[in-house]
Amino acid sequence: MSDQSIHDGMLEMYLFETSQQIELLETIILESEKSSALPMNTVNEIFRIMHTIKGSSAMMLFGNIAALAHHIEDLFALIRSKNGMALDNVRMSDLLLECIDFLKIELEKIKNGDQPDGDCSRLAAQIGQWIDGLRGEDGAGAAPARSANEPKGASVYEAVLFYKDGCEMENVRAIALVRNLKEICEKVSHVPENLEDHESSTQRIRERGLQLVLTTEKAYEEIYDAFMRTSHVEDFELKSKEAPDGAEPSSGPDPASNRPEAAEHGSLLQHSMLSVHVHKLDRLMDLVGEMVIAEAMVTQNPDIAGLELESFQKASRQLRKITGEIQDMVMSIRMVPIASTFQKMQRIVRDMSRKLGKEIQLRISGEETEVDKNIIEHIADPLMHLVRNALDHGIETGEERAAKGKPFAGTLSLEAKTAGSEVQIVVRDDGKGLDKARILRKAAEKDLLHKAGSEMSDKEIYNLIFLPGFSTQETISEYSGRGVGMDVVTKNLNAIRGAVSVESAIDAGTAITLKIPLTLAIIDGMNIKVGEACYTLPTIAIRESFRPAEQDIIIDPDGNEVIVVRGRCLPILRLHERYRVATDVKTMSEGILIILEEDERAMCVFADSLLGQQQVVVKALPDYIKNTRSIHGLAGCTLLGDGSISLILDVEGLMNDWQPEPVHT
Repeated sequence: MSDQSIHDGMLEMYLFETSQQIELLETIILESEKSSALPMNTVNEIFRIMHTIKGSSAMMLFGNIAALAHHIEDLFALIRSKNGMALDNVRMSDLLLECIDFLKIELEKIKNGDQPDGDCSRLAAQIGQWIDGLRGEDGAGAAPARSANEPKGASVYEAVLFYKDGCEMENVRAIALVRNLKEICEKVSHVPENLEDHESSTQRIRERGLQLVLTTEKAYEEIYDAFMRTSHVEDFELKSKEAPDGAEPSSGPDPASNRPEAAEHGSLLQHSMLSVHVHKLDRLMDLVGEMVIAEAMVTQNPDIAGLELESFQKASRQLRKITGEIQDMVMSIRMVPIASTFQKMQRIVRDMSRKLGKEIQLRISGEETEVDKNIIEHIADPLMHLVRNALDHGIETGEERAAKGKPFAGTLSLEAKTAGSEVQIVVRDDGKGLDKARILRKAAEKDLLHKAGSEMSDKEIYNLIFLPGFSTQETISEYSGRGVGMDVVTKNLNAIRGAVSVESAIDAGTAITLKIPLTLAIIDGMNIKVGEACYTLPTIAIRESFRPAEQDIIIDPDGNEVIVVRGRCLPILRLHERYRVATDVKTMSEGILIILEEDERAMCVFADSLLGQQQVVVKALPDYIKNTRSIHGLAGCTLLGDGSISLILDVEGLMNDWQPEPVHT
């Protein structure tokens, strides 16, 4: 392995782990901000996080990050020594969140290949003032006295440490541990001695553990605590040893004898976790998709159509079962809770409510709902813009709310739930609601109306707020008024075949619902035939199919075909006309009508026949097609069992292009 590849792997692991630690730290601070005193478990957790960031950043030679982390660590070491002390948590949170912002900026520089060169001296000085103030409360400001159980002379300790299987780069982790131990020990010896030798030292640590001899005046508890704060440790043994000066560790006892008895049932006490690069998961998902296609090509091969092959059918069913289980397992691996995305909104609510002078409570429910990781990345920005919009000009000030007889504090709710093969995320506020007249007036001024306002439904009026360049704000503020932001919602949702709907009432609030698929890769589809072409409809959008009689078809005054189904007048789209496909089936009674529903709208599509339902792998349309022709209403394509290509229809796109209007009779 080259030095460059080792360094790239170390940097990637550093960025991942440090980002995770910073996110955790931010969550802890926001949750504990309203307390008058920090619980000791919170203090210990913050201390541990900063100690970890300090050590790993120093190892990677990111001096300013390590320095700031060291200052915060010192602060919380002092707080930890003053168990139960009262703190101004609001001021403390302001300072720590500012430090977090600094760390985030520096990490972003590293990700972009730049040097993390930010100046942390101002933040360090503020932390120093806190430390001086806390020490001054004791009137001493001196180092704490030696505890009763701390030895007066130097002691020697032996330790053997084993890292978790699959954590990788054990020698690099050992280097960081040794550096941390040297801060509290007069002498540290270790085997293997040459930890910079990646191949041999890593293998030795995996087989026999990292063996250490420590000479220190610190108490056993403090040394033990240093090991406990070390990440990715499976188990370790630390024992006191009376040894002559200059003693070095031996070649080491057999590792089995060094592992504590708890290691025998360690697997029962903790889950074994393995970090996997997301690109590998993407590749695995692609392969599963190809396997689904291959399974369909085998079981639906036209060469065996009509043959009675009992053994083949039995084997096919088993293959289909195994393929489905593998697909479900890979899907579950890619699924992540939406909690982390929701938690990030806490910071936005906190900062904006303070700057806007509003008291706002954030309520979160359904955060355990899981979504494909790629989809999570697409909804972070839309969710942020919806939250900012609700806070800025959705929820009123406390005085305005009191005048309306509403609670002084506003409420913003984030809700998530699974509904079939999609996830619904609702951003709900109890603010002043959307003003339809004002929205129409602004849309008309900006020439954004496609028809008269009197002909538009409430839903269509509300959806105008998502158009590019639309804003009802009269003045430009830090958060709104420039006509940008809300269009990001529809742009990102369209990229993942999602949808957005709005409900609102004056002085009662607004609820915006995001509907997103669980995954982008594989969907349940219904294949339909039009001439020699094949199309696939997502089964989630299909409500029913039937063969109509000619007399059931009505021609409206504009010459469009419609049909009345259970009191609803539904427009009909002939796919062979829409996509100019030659077919002999043009009479309604010879073909089939399929009712599609999407976002409270409905329409019928006319096709020759249904071919059957199956899971299909969604493939993007080739770039040369998208670049040369503007094809609307298509979400992608897929490969069928007989090797032919089927175009996947985008139901919402078809409705938006044709703008069908359901009319109740």
